[in-house]
Amino acid sequence: MSKSALIVVDIQNDYFAGGKWPLVGADAAADNAARVIQATRDAGALVVHVRHEFTREDAPFFTPGSEGAKLHPKVINQGEEPVVLKHFPNSFRETELKQMLGEHSVEHVVVIGSMSHMCIDATTRAAADLGYNVRVIHDACATRDMEFNGMNVPAAQVHAAFMSALGFAYAKVISTEDFLNGIHAPR
Repeated sequence: MSKSALIVVDIQNDYFAGGKWPLVGADAAADNAARVIQATRDAGALVVHVRHEFTREDAPFFTPGSEGAKLHPKVINQGEEPVVLKHFPNSFRETELKQMLGEHSVEHVVVIGSMSHMCIDATTRAAADLGYNVRVIHDACATRDMEFNGMNVPAAQVHAAFMSALGFAYAKVISTEDFLNGIHAPR
């Protein structure tokens, strides 16, 4: 029987109110993420937390060793749940994540976290390219308003665009409720 793992990407203090890079809907997404994490723990599946730190002290957020770079209390790892430190948007790049999943014979991954348009996108695409069956829980992810060519793009549109692109070719994109109810579970 194949095994699943939950990858919790970058739900860190700087993305919340009072942080250096707050996201739209960060609290609601983290609340859903906490529910998904608990359900995954209850099922006995692997939960892997991923934490981003930039490598330079003058980074706009997630500066090394800062309070903002710590995991948010709503989703803090428990027991022996591993925390993978990364320095790039792709959680697999120059980290032990792939090896860790291999050690647990993981074939299916569920991705949640932040930011939808950056690290969720990069991690999901990499996971699919590495051969994992991928699900993304869209309402357990958050992003922020963006700017393109002088035009403001609201966070909801950024999020929708990236979720629709991931759902087109890289992952099954589902809601927290569908996940908790076992809808779209891996086969």
